[in-house]
Amino acid sequence: MGRVRKVLTGRLAVGALVMAIAVAGFGLYWFQPWKLWQDETVDEALPGVVETSAPPAAAPSGEPSEAPSPAARPQALASGELISHEHATSGSVKLVRLADGSHVVRLENLDTSNGPDLRVWLTDAPVKAGKAGWHLFDDGEYVSLGRLKGNKGSQNYTLPDDIDPARYTSVSIWCDRFDVSFGAAELARA
Repeated sequence: MGRVRKVLTGRLAVGALVMAIAVAGFGLYWFQPWKLWQDETVDEALPGVVETSAPPAAAPSGEPSEAPSPAARPQALASGELISHEHATSGSVKLVRLADGSHVVRLENLDTSNGPDLRVWLTDAPVKAGKAGWHLFDDGEYVSLGRLKGNKGSQNYTLPDDIDPARYTSVSIWCDRFDVSFGAAELARA
């Protein structure tokens, strides 16, 4: 009887240990806590803006070439400042129409926590401060513009051609895994 009890107790202990390791592994995968200490900086230039320090080139006739017309330059249609929600978040957001007529959402000087499955969402939800604003961006209409490229820096996110940017009023850094906003900005029309 003592030997049977010893075998059963040993098997229960091994089973409990295996279960604890499996739960810990799943928890590490799901929460990815190491990302809180890892920063990824991405600094992209605004598409269609060519920075040059050289003077304009002369045309073959010896006349200076014409500067690009203002209509050919990117135009900010709306902008806003990011506020913190689940994690401390700062920076600015611009909705920009490019020279070719396409649109991008531009995050400038972004600084937020890294996290699992972060996305950039263009939404029709109002931006509310504090916990009241954490979960409401998936309640209405939204467009996912893709994964957050980096938790720091300046980045561009292209809007699909079939999206009317005038229908959306805010941008959220959204954690898709936990359905929570890290930070958001209300877009004020220019």
